[in-house]
Amino acid sequence: MDAQVIAVAVGATHAFTKPLQASIRLIAGEGVEGDAHRGVTVKHRSRVAVDPTQPNLRQVHLIHAELFEELAAKGFTVGPGHLGENVTTRGVDLLGLPEGTHLAVGGAVIAVTGLRNPCAQIDGLAPGLMAALLDRAPDGGIIRKSGVMGIVLEGGVIRPGDPIAVTLPPPPHRRLERV
Repeated sequence: MDAQVIAVAVGATHAFTKPLQASIRLIAGEGVEGDAHRGVTVKHRSRVAVDPTQPNLRQVHLIHAELFEELAAKGFTVGPGHLGENVTTRGVDLLGLPEGTHLAVGGAVIAVTGLRNPCAQIDGLAPGLMAALLDRAPDGGIIRKSGVMGIVLEGGVIRPGDPIAVTLPPPPHRRLERV
């Protein structure tokens, strides 16, 4: 299956889930039009409290739909928009991408900046969900499964069904870390 967009969502407030939309518009250097996390500087409340002048590396949140199937097998009912993502994908290994990967989606280009770090709010959606979004690598490191974050390089409109083209950065590739 070719990589594609399954759903798009935007939330004007800092609510945990985001309502699904027929389309979203990405603004270069800022994020998703109408989203509470849009901006040149950080908008996530915990990061604003530390340093409101730091750059916003979390302008767009992407999650792979395959995660919802994995969670369903563990007894959780989670779907697009439930975890606060803007773009739900299928057919691309988001967690395996290196930092700086470009995703051409619809009319926009997103640069992947890092992993989303799941927070305790996730258990408000379903008790135990946060633990289900974390795993351990063979070396003991934490695997964060709750999607990737990115910045908007080129603005444009994204709709469900849009194809996703992946362009890796030049080597050496840097593994994604939490942002």
